[in-house]
Amino acid sequence: QEASHRFALPTSASGGAIRQENFVLSTSGTDQVKGVLTLQGDALCQADVNLKMPRNNQLLHFAFREDKQWKLQQIQDARNHVNQAIYLLMNRDVNYQFKTGSEVLKLMDAVMLQLSRARNRLTTPATLTLPEIASSGLTKMFTPALPPDILVNFYINLNKLCLTVYQLHVLQPSTTKNFKPAGGSILHNPGAMFEFGSQRYEVSHVHKVECVVPWLNDALVFFTVSLQLCQQLKDKISVFSSYWNYRPY
Repeated sequence: QEASHRFALPTSASGGAIRQENFVLSTSGTDQVKGVLTLQGDALCQADVNLKMPRNNQLLHFAFREDKQWKLQQIQDARNHVNQAIYLLMNRDVNYQFKTGSEVLKLMDAVMLQLSRARNRLTTPATLTLPEIASSGLTKMFTPALPPDILVNFYINLNKLCLTVYQLHVLQPSTTKNFKPAGGSILHNPGAMFEFGSQRYEVSHVHKVECVVPWLNDALVFFTVSLQLCQQLKDKISVFSSYWNYRPY
């Protein structure tokens, strides 16, 4: 329930609207990318990003359009799995009596599966190919529009909200004899190549910035504690069942 409360969409003091939280993006050792992200529950409702181009130190600024929000599917899925775990525990009569140890073990296994899936959604970002990132709706979110040689991706990794910015350069036909398209990855490195819209590109620079989301950190701690409690209950039942192994188990 503590984990579930972290995913409950908090409302502002005035009531009604979901509270917005601002996070400053930062990374150690470089100031190529700076920005502020505004999180509203499971949606990024604003992203304000400054990018300093390495080639000419030109400063690019882009932000979400006023009418756009970007749903963070990982948060949405994690919340759904937590709520399913709670439903499994609560959807029986308050006076219900468990008859056998195996009945409890079966319930614990089902609850642990949902808790593990919730945790995994936050700890394991999706692997994407560069064409998938290029064709993502995220590229249409910004004003001014992103230049054709810039790709961006947002994702959750553990307790952090991450932004990756890829700078590209077009591969000339004469240099494509060693063309090897990159596969799926959470983070692509400079030198990764891909084809998109009949044009071949290579990643020249990668910038990753992130910010810690405290309530995601809390949720991950509560997932771990919950899973430990479930396992302890299973272990105790197994100990008793070995004493009374002639009973139906």
